[in-house]
Amino acid sequence: MATNVFISNQQPQPQPPTLIAVHSNQWSTGICDCFDDLEVCCFAYCCFPCFACKTTSDFGECFCLPLLDMLWTSMQFFCVPTCTPPIAMSMRVAVRHRYGIEGGMAADCIYATFCNLCSWCQVAREIKRRKSTHTVINAQPAFVGAQQYMVTSQPGVITSQPMISTAPQAVLTPM
Repeated sequence: MATNVFISNQQPQPQPPTLIAVHSNQWSTGICDCFDDLEVCCFAYCCFPCFACKTTSDFGECFCLPLLDMLWTSMQFFCVPTCTPPIAMSMRVAVRHRYGIEGGMAADCIYATFCNLCSWCQVAREIKRRKSTHTVINAQPAFVGAQQYMVTSQPGVITSQPMISTAPQAVLTPM
């Protein structure tokens, strides 16, 4: 899991800064924004079945679930003439519901049917961005006796998912 650390070196203030985490109800990237995360895009184009399986696993579902879409493709040729890949659409709907993203099943159906690869990339980018953890550390110089120390207090961890955190801790580091 990726952790982003922001360090703020400020002088003591009468009131500590207020931190507000805002979660959007929109997709963090567009359907064709592959250049926002080239690693995701290149992996999807190089080995799509592996990419879809990894994305499903990162979301917390069964690793082999996207392989059922291959079964869907083979059924197209023999008996059942359907056009929407069921696993691609259900993953898109599940991600949208878990993260509270606005939209409807009609749009999910269109993206899964006509822009399947781009839809999977958008879902993978969303999972990756919503999983990243942000830690805020506030560093302030402090004098203890004749030596100067750097006091860092960690007010908590800001995540996109609810979590239980401990009380803030302070660390003294000699400069």
